[in-house]
Amino acid sequence: MATLQAVRGMNDILPPQSSAWQYLLQQLMQLTSQYGYQEIKLPIVEMTELFRRSIGDVTDIVEKEMYVFQDRNGDSLALRPEGTAGCVRAGIEHGLLYHQQQKFWYQGPMFRHERPQKGRYRQFHHVGLEAFGLQSAAIDVELMALAYRLWQILGVTDAVTLQLNSLGTVEERAIYRQKLVAFYQTHSHALDEDSVRRLETNPLRILDSKNPLLIELNQKAPLLSECLGAESRAHIDSVCEQLQALAIPYIFNERLVRGLDYYTHTVFEWVTSALGAQGTICAGGRYDGLVQQLGGKATPAVGMALGMERVITLWQEQGYVKQSQESCIFVASLTDTADARLMRLVEHWRTLMPRTCFWVDAEHASLSTLLKRADKRGADYAFIIQATGDILCKPLRGQGEQQQWPEDAVHHWLQETWAQSIYP
Repeated sequence: MATLQAVRGMNDILPPQSSAWQYLLQQLMQLTSQYGYQEIKLPIVEMTELFRRSIGDVTDIVEKEMYVFQDRNGDSLALRPEGTAGCVRAGIEHGLLYHQQQKFWYQGPMFRHERPQKGRYRQFHHVGLEAFGLQSAAIDVELMALAYRLWQILGVTDAVTLQLNSLGTVEERAIYRQKLVAFYQTHSHALDEDSVRRLETNPLRILDSKNPLLIELNQKAPLLSECLGAESRAHIDSVCEQLQALAIPYIFNERLVRGLDYYTHTVFEWVTSALGAQGTICAGGRYDGLVQQLGGKATPAVGMALGMERVITLWQEQGYVKQSQESCIFVASLTDTADARLMRLVEHWRTLMPRTCFWVDAEHASLSTLLKRADKRGADYAFIIQATGDILCKPLRGQGEQQQWPEDAVHHWLQETWAQSIYP
């Protein structure tokens, strides 16, 4: 019988990499709390129409990448390809948005059927942040500042660059659309099949093309900034001024459009050259029209999403040292007659030291074998319960000499010496 394997592009996350995920999530949870974002948990499955109406029918996500299926009732459902639409839907459905200021964050798997490559999978994981009811450019900047603070914590600041642009209002983009269509019509011989189709539906998507010939042509296309009104210019100027005040470096990229239709005004991406062609690790922008588009009242909104796989890949390629390793003490007994005592002691020690991992090995072996197992486990110490009742305490990482202590001495050492080393 053939061995079953994971579906292509849907990867297992195994130790020790899972500890890196835990550490990154812990840092993000602390940051989101510090910035006032509250967690919202969203369904993985939504009505397909939600994504068609929000992302846009003529985007790659909806046209090519969504996992869509019919359930037994004949409803068309989709595995979520991104989190913003579901967050807006939840906000409208539960009356959380109108005339209110809200900050939400969420995390979990997203799904897109695309070609798997480095840092890019068919099941991938986002941490998303969404802010509603806040019109000021300051909230746009706050999101970028939160991301920048995370890069500082992870030590990857020098490996990432913030790119920034303004897409203006819907009305300004309509004017720009006319100019863009006229430009591409004069260069129709250079357009590929996708771009010819998009010229009729959404020509801004052509600017996002990865076709090398079109990338060159796009450098000559009209700029959206030429169509921005005074209000849109003032908003993006305020964003830039605040970033400068915070000493957050950025590049103003007038060709940055993002791949989703709902964006307005500010759009941004944190990119790196360390991951090849798929260099975006965090991106977002303002989407002031989406709440109304999905049936709610007009509400200003801005958000961003961070790709967990890409951030961790970048982190590891920048020489990540496993900071998230918990302190570990290996515990075993030499005889089965000491097992009940072993379990009583370990449960007591876990109460005393909740941030220490006590790894119990109940498979009896010789002392030398047990110490080898403890070393392979990566433990800091081995506690071996002797037949005499004393406990052998063996340092495994050069912390001192092997000693043999009675039970009370071990309790004292854990509460005094060991506690000071892990709770400085």
